[in-house]
Amino acid sequence: MAGGYMGSGYAMAPRTDGLAIASLVLGILAIVCSIACLGIILGPVAAIMGFISRQRIGASNGTVGGGSLALVGLILGLVGFLISVAWFFFAATHQTSGGTPTPT
Repeated sequence: MAGGYMGSGYAMAPRTDGLAIASLVLGILAIVCSIACLGIILGPVAAIMGFISRQRIGASNGTVGGGSLALVGLILGLVGFLISVAWFFFAATHQTSGGTPTPT
């Protein structure tokens, strides 16, 4: 390998799209933070980033990778959003009053 020659048997792996990685991270955060209803914000952001990343990866003709990361980020973002919305409505409809009950 003198002179930087690697031979013809080595292929360069495509670089991973940064938007796909960000989508995956935000999708995981959307699930983890859904109890605090942060998934309402993080979920759609992760889904949009995953969708855009998949389009960019498809248009790159194999030079950019990370399609599965983008897809998982998109799905986790949607799931985190749905969990946050469900948790919000559950918490809103099942609030208990802080006062003492009055006898009837």
